[in-house]
Amino acid sequence: MGRKVTLATCSLDQWALEFDGNFERILKSIEIAKENGAKYRLGPELEICGYGCADHFHESDTLLHCFEVLKKLLESPITQDIICDVGMPIMHRNVRYNCRVIFLNRQILLIRPKMLMANHGIYREMRWFSPWTKFRTVEEYFLPRMIQQVTGQDTVPFGDCVLSTRDTCIGTEMCEELWHPSSPHIQMGLDGVEIFTNSSASHHELRKANQRLNLIKSATAKSGGIYLYANQRGCDGDRLYYDGCAMVVINGDVVAHGAQFSLTEVVSLEIILFILVGSELNATHHGHGSESKQCYRIKVDFSLSSNDDICLPIYQPITWNLHTPEEEISLGPACWLWDYLRRSGQAGFLLPLSGGVDSSSVACIVYSMCVQVCKAIENGDNQVLQDVRRLVGNETYFPQQPRELCRLIFTTCYMGSENSSADTCNRAKELASQIGSTHMNINIDMAVKGILGIFSLVTGKWPQFRANGGSHRENLALQNVQARVRMVLAYLFAQLSLWSRLKPGGLLVLGSANVDESLTGYFTKYDCSSADINPIGGISKNDLKGFLQFCVRQFQLTALKSILAAPPTAELEPLTDGQVSQTDEADMGMTYSELSVIGRLRKISKCGPFSMFCKLIHMWKDVLSPTEVAQKVKHFFRMYSMNRHKMTTVTPSYHAESYSPDDNRFDLRPFLYNTRWNWQFQSIDNQVANRVKGMRPNFS
Repeated sequence: MGRKVTLATCSLDQWALEFDGNFERILKSIEIAKENGAKYRLGPELEICGYGCADHFHESDTLLHCFEVLKKLLESPITQDIICDVGMPIMHRNVRYNCRVIFLNRQILLIRPKMLMANHGIYREMRWFSPWTKFRTVEEYFLPRMIQQVTGQDTVPFGDCVLSTRDTCIGTEMCEELWHPSSPHIQMGLDGVEIFTNSSASHHELRKANQRLNLIKSATAKSGGIYLYANQRGCDGDRLYYDGCAMVVINGDVVAHGAQFSLTEVVSLEIILFILVGSELNATHHGHGSESKQCYRIKVDFSLSSNDDICLPIYQPITWNLHTPEEEISLGPACWLWDYLRRSGQAGFLLPLSGGVDSSSVACIVYSMCVQVCKAIENGDNQVLQDVRRLVGNETYFPQQPRELCRLIFTTCYMGSENSSADTCNRAKELASQIGSTHMNINIDMAVKGILGIFSLVTGKWPQFRANGGSHRENLALQNVQARVRMVLAYLFAQLSLWSRLKPGGLLVLGSANVDESLTGYFTKYDCSSADINPIGGISKNDLKGFLQFCVRQFQLTALKSILAAPPTAELEPLTDGQVSQTDEADMGMTYSELSVIGRLRKISKCGPFSMFCKLIHMWKDVLSPTEVAQKVKHFFRMYSMNRHKMTTVTPSYHAESYSPDDNRFDLRPFLYNTRWNWQFQSIDNQVANRVKGMRPNFS
């Protein structure tokens, strides 16, 4: 037998350091939970200040304002008669911790510090916080005076412990702790904890959601119990998008979940559950609980259930159909762009649209954003409607369709030159027409010749393309000057195009360099890939092609068919008989598919030149000889090391791929290399020679 309880978890679109907005969203989620009869409300990690405060966590102001928000939450009548679980940083004995503060009826029940830090990839938690290493230990925390005045408490429990209510036992995990081999829920489950909560700030990466879901399901699949998961959602001020997915799992089965992507600021998930008696939950682990140190229990004189509400423990598992990678690209970066746009104070986006796969992908993501906005308004989201009206400067505006909204907030421009083909111009124009953007054709020849005229006036020389007899240096410089002129013009039109139309505001410039091009540095530093933000900077070329095929089906954007069929080209060198003679893959010396493999080996598998060669001679043995593999590896590392400096100025990009070369947050490597890689390349040459002689490779 069991008792019926109602629990609530949520996804909140918090913004780093926006304490007033964060407070309102937290309070709203508690209000919704109470309206639906919940007795326990769980929120995301560090929700009071926002997870992405970064070095602001070092500032005493951040800690002060968090306590001020906590005081308002404790005083609010909305937070009464429900256990509230909120996240904030706390300094205990001069050490800063990432904490959960759990309170009920103006009394703080427990402060639970995070024990296992996320300190890899894009996470740097140990830069700001210390892990709580005192396993199963509780100390006294002396509350600030402003909190004492509300609660009447001088001290509260601080440490690794659980809550024991009149009818169940509740234990806490925090984000990274779920991913650890020795997760706290393991020992808590063996000690009779029945409800596990996880407050998270887990970011979106392509194909990651399934891994997260499997971890949560496995947490209760063996020992039983109820797992309540909360996550932040949205862009809180940086490259990440937190993708929600609030859920409830019982005994390894999903019984409720929220959307992974949404424009709604507060998504509260309430569900009626049945608490099983302990013998039923942990029957398969009889006797194991005594093997480990018992959890310290804080007794709470409160029930999550009615005393007379005894019933059979039943629940209905549901199937969760996770998004495909193409759908993730359509939704994740679109929601990230929307948060960035509405919070930046700008009036829209400007994109240099070349008619190629990359810039067309960015255009489609903006169109997808408009689709999501229109859907949210149609579903009654008043906050989204208010944001749209503020963006377009019309308090009565109501968007009827995505193309109409796209025309008002999205400007595209084709920046052609004498080296541009009519095909790319027409492709860009057709796509702009189908998505509804305000489109312009801009010829850059006059600007390029003006800059070259200045150079010629000073030096007395006029550089020539290689096709016209010029040297490699001349050829490269002439390509770069075109690319950099496009960046200057993009920012000029972003600042003044709305002014020229007698409309207020400016536009954010969107970049369109993909992750594979960033790996090799195949772009001009400070060209039109230099922008305010880049929604595809963490996405591979192959995934972008799949996304565009999805857009053809999903949005009926038939213009994309010819874009997909065309070979990728920068169009910076003279045409041959009116046709493009320059292609990206020829310039890079490898295909985009090969680059994706190399990128994953470099970052995820942590391969240097030698170990990468050793892996690739097996992976590519059916298509390339060892000598050819060696040439590919050497060529990549030469290009990578020569162009690594470009990553120091790369446009802030949506983080979607675990092999991103983003120097600023994710890929912390030097940018001045010996590009000859003498020792490493000699090791590769030795292995190639050994294979030619029929000797076994020496990997020692």
